[in-house]
Amino acid sequence: MFLLKSIPKIDKFILDEAFALLHKPLLTKLSQEVIQNLRQDILAKKVTSFTHEELIAQVTKRYHDLVTPSLHTLINATGIIVHTNLGRSLIHPKAYERAKAIATHYNNLEYDTQKGKRGERYSHISNVLSTLLECEDVLIVNNNASAVFLILNTLAKEQEVLVSRGELVEIGGSFRIPDVMAQSGAKLVEIGTTNKTHLYDYENNINEKTAMLMKVHKSNYAIEGFSSEVEFSDIIEIAKTKEIIDYYDMGSGHLIDLPFGLSQDEPSVIEYMKHQPSLLSFSGDKLLGSVQAGIIVGKKKYIEKLKKNPLLRMLRVDKLTLALLEESLTSILLGRIEDIPTLEMLFTPLELLQARAKSYIEATALVANCTLIETSTLIGGGTTPNRPIPSYAVRVSIGSYKAHQLEKLFRARHIIGRIEEDYFILDFKAIQSSEIDRLIEATKGIAHA
Repeated sequence: MFLLKSIPKIDKFILDEAFALLHKPLLTKLSQEVIQNLRQDILAKKVTSFTHEELIAQVTKRYHDLVTPSLHTLINATGIIVHTNLGRSLIHPKAYERAKAIATHYNNLEYDTQKGKRGERYSHISNVLSTLLECEDVLIVNNNASAVFLILNTLAKEQEVLVSRGELVEIGGSFRIPDVMAQSGAKLVEIGTTNKTHLYDYENNINEKTAMLMKVHKSNYAIEGFSSEVEFSDIIEIAKTKEIIDYYDMGSGHLIDLPFGLSQDEPSVIEYMKHQPSLLSFSGDKLLGSVQAGIIVGKKKYIEKLKKNPLLRMLRVDKLTLALLEESLTSILLGRIEDIPTLEMLFTPLELLQARAKSYIEATALVANCTLIETSTLIGGGTTPNRPIPSYAVRVSIGSYKAHQLEKLFRARHIIGRIEEDYFILDFKAIQSSEIDRLIEATKGIAHA
């Protein structure tokens, strides 16, 4: 009973000088919650003593935990350039500064300044993309999953869509093509087998109910060995002959030739657009190296139908997304790869990665035993599955720490590496040159802890 009487009253408690700079309404709410929990714990005999200082510390911690932004920067030392868990593609600071000016001022998002009347938000992107891809029209939605759903719902609802069994993918977040198709109202018709699909599988399954021939990029796996699939160019020709829609969900699309021979297995959007497909969609924040978006390109008559679907209002993108995407596409149009961090990392010479790794080793030589190694990594983000790319990394050894202990210690300092062959390593493929000093200081901090 004494403990219950010792609980401070809220109106007096929040006047403590320790709370002088805190926002009173939020402080009051959190104090009420902490004190109510304390009362319940006392009655349940979970708490037998407490101090005024402990209550202040508890409320203060909850306050600061709540108002401190949970999103923060990390150093990506995993080697994966398009790391889904770490935010995928980076935006170049110059592009962000120009886009920030749009976001912080009124702008012509849906206003035609020449005609003095309402305009279309997608026109800001269509000129650049149409020039790059020689396509008839463009539509931007909030991600490629939305693009898939909108296309199926608009153009194949209550009709049949032919998809190879080897392409019925599931990607992150349990995004399954069969489930998405069912939700869209389209009817899935599986053709071929898991490892082999032929041209005749498409031809033999087309009937009066068929609305679309759909190809899906195998973003996170590869089928090898006794296998075959039909090229999208061949699917386009069948669709034209039968006067139905062809559509390729590319997942991650890119607009330039990739290094390390990757373009042999992963042709660019530009290559596919030479065949004049009905529709093609891809992500903005993967190999394109821009902001999250779903980019739909193709025939104007089909994209006009997509624009009339009421669902588009729920899936459309805002001014900041469009501004950032326009910056990235313009850089690609002008061949300025250095303005696209994802592409710049992919094309960084191995000699430069080696030099950066050596500078780190030299700077930490007094506190750590580090070894330079040649390694390989993946692009990530559902691109070029099972296609390793070369990199340089450093095996880190500090005192008696084991690999898993070092991983945790570096992670606590917002540096994400990887464990390989019982060593903790820092892969320099995705480490920015501006982050190396921070990496060195973190290593010294761990060594001196």
